[in-house]
Amino acid sequence: MGMQFVSLSLPPLLIGIFAAVACALPGNFLLLRRQALIGDAISHVVLPGIVGAFLVTGVIATWPMMLGAGAAALIAVVLIEAVRRLGRIEPGAAMGVVFTAMFAGGVLLLEQSDTSDVHLDVQHALYGNLESLIWLDGLGWHSLLDWQALTGLPPELPRMAATCLGVGLFTAVFWRPLKISTFDEGFARTQGLPTGLIGLALVIVAAVAAVAAFDAVGSIIVIAMFICPPAAARLMTDRLERQVGWSVGFAVLSAVLGYVLAGYGPLWLGFDHAVSAAGMIATVSGIILAVAAFFGPCRARAGAPAEG
Repeated sequence: MGMQFVSLSLPPLLIGIFAAVACALPGNFLLLRRQALIGDAISHVVLPGIVGAFLVTGVIATWPMMLGAGAAALIAVVLIEAVRRLGRIEPGAAMGVVFTAMFAGGVLLLEQSDTSDVHLDVQHALYGNLESLIWLDGLGWHSLLDWQALTGLPPELPRMAATCLGVGLFTAVFWRPLKISTFDEGFARTQGLPTGLIGLALVIVAAVAAVAAFDAVGSIIVIAMFICPPAAARLMTDRLERQVGWSVGFAVLSAVLGYVLAGYGPLWLGFDHAVSAAGMIATVSGIILAVAAFFGPCRARAGAPAEG
């Protein structure tokens, strides 16, 4: 039993946790800045960038994916400005048009590309391949101390662990500038803080988290984790430090409970097949948000900004 858990369930479970936390941390500040949908936008933009990088290089690798997603983001910025100026419409509408069009273009590229020999297709883009990220060399808990066995870990696991650590370090190191510029941008400017640069850095960190998570868990979890855990945490407290703590807890709970329910829930109910882990994790995060919306102690003040 322990051997099966270590090889089949532990890696995807940890990947799901790391992805959820990496997206939830910047999601707190995006939510308080009323930019929560940037996470949704990023998940739409990265798809054509990742597909384009694959078509150029022929491989699924971290750096080509990052560069492709970055190029797609730059194109999106240019297109948004062009649509806004030429169409004379509000920025939100321009964002919606561009991000929807780019995501649709990415789906069309996937359908027309030969991706049969790699884990890259429309279903993969939406749901990821979390269930397939098994550790064949994991023969038990002792394998966690075996360096040769550790080299056989799915590459998504160290990638997501490093991304989660990097996002956590960014949040910790730049906590004060992030907090001040989030709650009072005018005061932050008087203190000499580069508010524009801080906002840009936050979006870049969110984009890095989204790109790293996209390959393993798909766009559904990325979108859900940017919004649901921070929003649920906001309903539990009006203190930023506690909100971040609550959001991390909700992200971990969503990943663990969602993964378990996806694999065993249908069997408990008498069905023969498991369901998508990514879909169930996102569903659980939505249920947690709904419960917080009904019973959270700060639900009456959810529209007001949190305290520093």
